[in-house]
Amino acid sequence: MATAREEPQTTSRARGDGLYYGWVVAWTSFGVLTITYGVQFSFGVFLPSIARDLDVSRTQAAAAYSVYVLVYSIMSSVSGALTDRRGPRLVLAAGGVLFGIGYALTGAAQSTWQLIVALGLIAGLGMSAAFVPCNATVVRWFAHKRGRALSVSTSGGSFAAVVVPFLAGWLVERTSWRVLYLGCAVMLLVGLLVASRLLVGRPEDIGLTLEDELGRRGAAQPRPATADDGAGATGAGAEVSLTPRQAARTTSFWVLVSIFLCTWLVVFLPLVHLPPFAEDLGIGATVAASLVSAVGIGGLVGRTLTGGFSDRVGRTVSLAAVLGVQVVAFLVFAVSDSLWTLYPAAVGFGFGYGGTTTVFPALVADLFGRAHAGALTGLVFAGAGSAAAVGPFVAAWMYDLTGSYRAAFVLSAVVNGMGLVLVVVLRATTPAHPGGRAAEPSPLRGTGQLAPGRRR
Repeated sequence: MATAREEPQTTSRARGDGLYYGWVVAWTSFGVLTITYGVQFSFGVFLPSIARDLDVSRTQAAAAYSVYVLVYSIMSSVSGALTDRRGPRLVLAAGGVLFGIGYALTGAAQSTWQLIVALGLIAGLGMSAAFVPCNATVVRWFAHKRGRALSVSTSGGSFAAVVVPFLAGWLVERTSWRVLYLGCAVMLLVGLLVASRLLVGRPEDIGLTLEDELGRRGAAQPRPATADDGAGATGAGAEVSLTPRQAARTTSFWVLVSIFLCTWLVVFLPLVHLPPFAEDLGIGATVAASLVSAVGIGGLVGRTLTGGFSDRVGRTVSLAAVLGVQVVAFLVFAVSDSLWTLYPAAVGFGFGYGGTTTVFPALVADLFGRAHAGALTGLVFAGAGSAAAVGPFVAAWMYDLTGSYRAAFVLSAVVNGMGLVLVVVLRATTPAHPGGRAAEPSPLRGTGQLAPGRRR
């Protein structure tokens, strides 16, 4: 009976009498990504201490992080599909348990293989329950303000990068990295279990619709056909989504995978190796760790601005802009020799990284619809995001080989530049709508025929 009374109240709030529950979902996701990415981004701060304590090279220690990224990227396809079928609560709670076990064992590791099992495998499985399930849930709650809502949720990662690595750098100079990882284990276990109770899979689960997002339920407001609409759909209420199998038969899916492959292949390189790079230049550990915070500041700005911007001018225009900033940032890293250049480059990289992360789930949902957003976001993330495991490891190998990270930064700029070219290709293959706005691929067609919609 309590549930029956609660649903009309929620509907009333959605109609303008209060807060639309989609924003609760977005801000809860913000909290989840703050604590999960905060711990993840601290690895670069802990890396020198871990390598010294285990008496291994940075390449060997970074191998555990590469396995971690590989595992959570690949398994995001599973967690995304589970989110579609079972909802986000179960997935997030399971992730919290895995995080707690994984990071507690990380703090107790005595060898490289133990670090790989604890951090790489177990904590990596826990991380697969964060980005994709949370943001796939957010996109189901929004159609009109999807980019803006994703700006809120994805900003958690950038907020974490501002605060946590700087704090971690201060703490690691005063206590053991092992104690810090044990504290992280407790924080993630409790935090994700609490957050799991606040997430609801979609508005229909509590008697709402997408029109409640604007507080106009029942008004039958017409809207243009979008990427959520099927072939021939032209008005309000029409929504058809592609299954993963159908999406994989479209050209746009593989172009999308290729774009983010070039983006994420090197995305974690600064987050892991920028503090050690700064220390090699003679900068203290605490100040070096603040460079990751500078990345977070840029990311916070990038995520905040890019979401709403992409709602207005289109996803590909926004994606091209932020990727261009990222290319420039990598080139500046390569020639930097002081904080005067490292800080602006870190902010610029963060802006680009934050922007691409915000556009990604929205672009998937725009192209292929809401119903399988978890599976599709997870599938793209698994295919492209798993490449992020390679970047930090290759950079560590290049450092051991040359004694410098500069060549790795140049290579990163080249790879991101290839992604920028592919964005232009995606834009060029989307012809203009007669009304002057770019057309969007219809999710049911996927064969080059297009339906009008938001700008691409």
